[in-house]
This record gives sequence, structure tokens and C-alpha cells, in this order.
Amino acid sequence: MNKPAVVAPVSRFLAVADANRSIAFYRDVLGFEVLKTKHQYRVDTSAELVLGQAHIQIGAGETTFDSTGQRRPRGAAILFFEVDDVAAMRDAVVARGGAPTELEKVNWIKMRMFEIHDPDGHTLWFGQSFQEPDRPRPEAMLEQALPTLPLSNVAAGVKHYCDVLGFSIDYADDKGAVLNRDKVTVLLVARTAKHTGIGACSVYVRDADAFHAELVAKGANVQGEPVSRPWGLRDFRVLDLEGNEITFGQPFE
Repeated sequence: MNKPAVVAPVSRFLAVADANRSIAFYRDVLGFEVLKTKHQYRVDTSAELVLGQAHIQIGAGETTFDSTGQRRPRGAAILFFEVDDVAAMRDAVVARGGAPTELEKVNWIKMRMFEIHDPDGHTLWFGQSFQEPDRPRPEAMLEQALPTLPLSNVAAGVKHYCDVLGFSIDYADDKGAVLNRDKVTVLLVARTAKHTGIGACSVYVRDADAFHAELVAKGANVQGEPVSRPWGLRDFRVLDLEGNEITFGQPFE
């Protein structure tokens, strides 16, 4: 019987404190094969570890890289491995002395998953889809969403979105405003009988941690630190002057 393997491409460099300890963990606990080292990311690597389509390079150092190539401190990496049999993978890890979390169904992405940390604290997620195979889809029709957020004081809201959240004005009057930042457009509307309550929307960002730091520095009402979710999104929430909620998230593999 074949051992479970990673079936989606993953290629990352991880900084480690002790290369021999990390090699032993990935080989003896997770079942990776140790190959002759290669050199990428302009850093020296101690080993290349392979399991199916996953290629992990490790090297001693204080800096690792995320999925976009940005530098991160050692132990901060988060890797997702899609495997062909997640239950067998977890059983194999346990049999080799590993301590993974229990299998959990993550309905958001239709996957069964477990989590384990390597000796340096890097987070490793293993998952398998429990959804039917993808079917061919027609050419995309939807291109952009324009969330509408209600405000009692539109003028104050416009100033807040521009000064604190970094948007610019496309159009604005006392009844509403159209604001842009990069590829995102939001509509601010006066709170009326038609537009009541609190609005909410989600926005994808390139770097959740960098954007979080930017908004904190500008005094935004940020609701906690960025959190990495099992479904492949690192996100945090922000409230505007009147409680409308925007979730900013960075996808990762």
C-alpha cells in the first residue's frame, strides 16, 4: 500500500535553528524524503525535503519566507499540504511519534484537516477535500463587488476612510460617496430607513501583517492581530467610525 502523499505543489524555504533536528522531524515523523540540497532564495540550504509534490528547503537562520516571498522571523511560516489521504497521513504521523491535532471538517473550504508544528514552531496544515471533483465552469461573469456601508455622518466617514484607511475620493456629497483604494471600491451612503443597521464586507490584501501595521499606526479601530485560519486565510477585522466591519484577509497556500 502506498504511503499518503502531497498532491498539490508546495515550494518553500524554512529557516531553522538546528538543521539536523528539523531533517529528523520531517523525515522520521512526517515521512519526507531527504534529497541533495539546492540553493534558492539567495540563501544556503542544509537539505531539500520532498513528499509528493511538496518541496521544502531548510537552512539555519533567523529569517524565513512566506508564500509571496516576503521575509518572516523563524517559526512564523504557515504551510498547507493537500494530501491524497488525510486520515492515513495523520495515522502515519501518530505512529511515528508525532502529535497532530484531531481531524476536523472545515466546511468553509470543504476539507478535513489536521495541524502540527515543526521543532521551530512553523505551522503545518494537512488537508483533503471531501467535496466532489470540480466541474468545468463557464467563463467568469462577475468582476468586482462594491460593498455599501451606511453612515449617519457621511462627511466624517469620508474623512476617516481617506485619512485612516488610505482611500481616495472618486465622488462625495452629503448623501453618499464613492471611495477607491487600489482595486477596491466602497460606497458610503447616508443612513436612512432604507439603509439601516451595520454593514460588513471582506477585502483581500497582499500582506495582512504589513497592512495591519499600517492601519494601527494611523489609529484605525483594529480588532486584534492577524490570525491564520485553517481554510487558508490570514485575516483581521477593522471597525469604522460607526461600527461597520471590514475584514482584511491574505490568502496563502
